[in-house]
Amino acid sequence: MIRMIQSTSAGQAKAYFAEALLKADYYINDQELQGRFEGKLSDRLGIAGVAEKQAFFDLCENIHPVTSKPLTPRTKEERTVGYDINFHAPKSVSIVHALSKDEHILKAFEKSVRETMGEIESDSMTRVRKKKTYEDRKTGELIYASFTHQTARPVEGFVPDPHLHSHCFVFNATWDKDEQRIKAAQFREINRDMPYYQARFQKRLADELIDLGYDVRRTNKAFEIVGVPQIAINLFSKRTDEIGRVAKERGISDPKALGELGAKTRASKQKGMSMDELQASWRMQLREHENGEGNTTDPIIRHNPEKIKKQLYGPQDCIDHALKHHFERASVAPERRLLEAACKHSIGERQVSLKDVELAFEKDQRIIHVKENNRNVCTMTGVLAEERDMVQLARKGQNKFRPLYDKTPPINLKGPQGAAIEYLLTSPHQVSLVRGVAGAGKTTMMRELTDHIKNTGKEVSVLAPTAEASRGVLAAEGFDDATTVAGFLKDKQRQENLYNNVLIVDEAGLLGTTDTLSLLKVADSQNARIIFVGDTRQHTSVVRGDAMRILNTVANIKAAEVNQIRRQQDKAYREAVEDLSKGNVADAFDKLAEMNAIKTIDPLKPNEQIADDYVAAIRQKKTALIVSPTHKEKDNVTTEVRQRLLDANLLGKKELIVTKLNNANFTEAEKGDWRNYKDSDKIKFNQNVPKISRGSLWSISSVNDGQVSLLNETGETHQLPLERAKAFDVFIEQPISLRKGDKVRITRNGFDLENKRMNNGQSLEVKNVSKSGKISLAGADGKSSYTLNENFGHLDHAYCTTSHSSQGKTVDKVFIAQPSSTFTATDAKQFYVSVSRGKESVSIYTDDCDELLLNASRLGERQSAMELVDNTKNRHTEHIFNNQRNAVRETNRTDLAQENERPTRNIDRNYEP
Repeated sequence: MIRMIQSTSAGQAKAYFAEALLKADYYINDQELQGRFEGKLSDRLGIAGVAEKQAFFDLCENIHPVTSKPLTPRTKEERTVGYDINFHAPKSVSIVHALSKDEHILKAFEKSVRETMGEIESDSMTRVRKKKTYEDRKTGELIYASFTHQTARPVEGFVPDPHLHSHCFVFNATWDKDEQRIKAAQFREINRDMPYYQARFQKRLADELIDLGYDVRRTNKAFEIVGVPQIAINLFSKRTDEIGRVAKERGISDPKALGELGAKTRASKQKGMSMDELQASWRMQLREHENGEGNTTDPIIRHNPEKIKKQLYGPQDCIDHALKHHFERASVAPERRLLEAACKHSIGERQVSLKDVELAFEKDQRIIHVKENNRNVCTMTGVLAEERDMVQLARKGQNKFRPLYDKTPPINLKGPQGAAIEYLLTSPHQVSLVRGVAGAGKTTMMRELTDHIKNTGKEVSVLAPTAEASRGVLAAEGFDDATTVAGFLKDKQRQENLYNNVLIVDEAGLLGTTDTLSLLKVADSQNARIIFVGDTRQHTSVVRGDAMRILNTVANIKAAEVNQIRRQQDKAYREAVEDLSKGNVADAFDKLAEMNAIKTIDPLKPNEQIADDYVAAIRQKKTALIVSPTHKEKDNVTTEVRQRLLDANLLGKKELIVTKLNNANFTEAEKGDWRNYKDSDKIKFNQNVPKISRGSLWSISSVNDGQVSLLNETGETHQLPLERAKAFDVFIEQPISLRKGDKVRITRNGFDLENKRMNNGQSLEVKNVSKSGKISLAGADGKSSYTLNENFGHLDHAYCTTSHSSQGKTVDKVFIAQPSSTFTATDAKQFYVSVSRGKESVSIYTDDCDELLLNASRLGERQSAMELVDNTKNRHTEHIFNNQRNAVRETNRTDLAQENERPTRNIDRNYEP
């Protein structure tokens, strides 16, 4: 693992040097390793070698250690002094190094750190802000002080655990050869690419260890040495456990905040312990732990002899994995994210070098490379072809039909809803779009539209991407036959019934390009109209491609806009949501602040106020929902809310602990890699495969040598068909407490004990729990009821949900948990969806209003392959019909000459459309 932590003052950096780097408070009298100044800039300054205290302090003050002159042109009191880039060996590596006294491991670790820091240095940049130039220029020179430590900070009551790690404190200075002076460095790109450097560091270290005769096994996050038992890894992770415990108590999940928490929870100094004494203590801990488990043998932790290992993966396999992994959920990916995934996949395969991976990546003819804003990004020929097929098929259907009505029939709805209906009934186009903002009454518009279409003698099929939207929301609004897009695409009879009829797709903003292309092909073959209804400013599909936006902005399929918001009852609240629907985040933020909707929270007690306010709303008999950007924060809030409900006697006294199954959300590429599985994982099949039926749940019994063995509750065994990754999902078990009165939601489509269908996302209330494990549930309508057993698994608390899961929901009061730890998942789409869920009020809880506004202003839109390669993003604006009469008559012919007049891009090879 690599972490990068910013130091924002000279005093902070000096204290860090004195307390944590030069003489760590886990100091061991015969184990301290001298820090060193490294990097090309240290040679230029003439201080390469031992990191002397005064030289370090001078650099912190932006002073040249040799000449005592200012190092860079400007010195501010509050400035970024530098960054601590710290490298951590896997725990098994630390254990073997500590107990075996194999100094080759230390040398391998330091070599891997040094080579990775060399790459980071070669990527260093500085800002150029002269003569109206605004860019970053590569410099390739840094200075950093490196310190290697071999133990973790101690946990109170224990000696330090073995933990091999290195701190490289990089000063905010670099040499600009063009200007011939030392300037402040630009670390933004380095920070963004840290996962790439981490993968390369891990690959280097794994290769070095294999060369030393160790066998390594790749894990989901890094790797471990084969032969080190998991009990030893767990035993010597006290520091990690302590930080995790405190972080959970304080609701902290942000990586930066976790790093700062590590410094704040430092235990007192351990003095005078020799390595021999520490090793004796560690061996005793292992022995006591194993004896406690009923094992009386001495622990044996040693490396395996050197052996010839069968190669499972080659360089091309690693590239294939990276492409499949990233392009399942995005059309465009940074080059380094692809290389990161490829490097991680190669860990454990010594025959595959980093250079081999890079060469295979460069030669792969499926990849289209584009340099954009000093960053290399990629798409694939197949992804680009799919988007172009979708766009061309949609354009092909323009002006294809006679309008459903030559003369507009009487329309009951007025305003934008009525105008949208008029357009759709009089449009000659096969493909039509309706962009309806959150809370504008899109479903109400669809009901009247459907009645008018049926009056022409045509049938209407209604679809939605999710089960909750189709079988839940749409069914409740009178669309009894509504089904999912996936179900429709599997049902040949439904497709044939579409002939000469009309297909309406609700929540179309959640569609990916693959499903949208399939729907367009069905509509084309069945000579049917297709109407996409959705909001492109809300969340998009999990899978690749923001299809509705691409049809609007790239294919130039104009959209009727339903923009009169009806959900919010308060005028100021409604206007704030209107601003968000238009992308005016700053204006919306001002209105929310004027409404006192933004609450400042104590970062040490982030969920106290939101829990109190939620319970108060429940006492008022209001429907309420808490929304947060991340699953981690969702769980933190839920714990606090349930405790408040228990204290208020709003939950029953009888408790039932059941197991919930959390989806690991692996991509197909990840599911196809046997090294990503653990013995504790559960596998559920969503399709039939040979000898395994759909819906069956299996446990993983063993993982080794390319195979994953399964076991079910009857004792039956099978091998997991890794080549059939679409057929199953991976789940992680977690206990969950249920009491009478608990609000819960279904997390996967299924059936109760009476074979009643339950939809993913469906909200329910626990009516009773029994000692026998039975759970009685009731629907929000007060009519439907269900009975589950304790092994159902796909059940979670529904007090707090992610913004993705909240899309389409409406409540009286919405509460948004948005502390700084969630800002990495914050953008304009997330903020808009979250804020717009309420009818009566919204409350937003944060510990940093300024940063929240900054992050909520990020667009959050994914670039399409066509936008990347064709360089037409600058003219891909929304196409909305503003004048209804002109809109009906307007045609949408593609001007091929204009289509081919595009600025040149820096693309390393041509792709024929």
